[in-house]
Amino acid sequence: MADAAQPAKTRPKKGVSPMILGLGLALSLAGAGFYATFNGLVSLDSDLFARNGATGPEGDAGGFEYVAVTPITINLGGRGDSRHLRFSAQVETAPGAAAQVSHLMPRILDVLNIYLRALDAHELEEPAALIRLRGQMLRRIQVVAGPGLVNDLLITEFVFN
Repeated sequence: MADAAQPAKTRPKKGVSPMILGLGLALSLAGAGFYATFNGLVSLDSDLFARNGATGPEGDAGGFEYVAVTPITINLGGRGDSRHLRFSAQVETAPGAAAQVSHLMPRILDVLNIYLRALDAHELEEPAALIRLRGQMLRRIQVVAGPGLVNDLLITEFVFN
């Protein structure tokens, strides 16, 4: 009988739905970002161009210099199999570091030759091979050159036949 005398418990209301609150917060942040960019409080152009090494509105390339890597031709085939890899690239250096990197080019070529010769032909046939190889070669060049001298490796020729 005591159960009948007590009113049924109802769930309390949560108030504002978390989804509506999140949507309102996202719209507020987007509006603040637009306002700051539109009024010139935040400028993304110079930072974006400097990071990517692209030519900015003023026509400069962010001060990067490029050093050509001597083209390398490597025989990857085993006995009786003549498969060759032809590789050439440009090394993107920090401003004023091109002379130092050019001076280190024999060591860079040595590191690249050793790495590329250690590869199997089937590793080069994979679809994502070039991306992986580029990262590996860049890391090796950066170790040889030292910290802060080499920013990127731009592959200009990669022919495997």
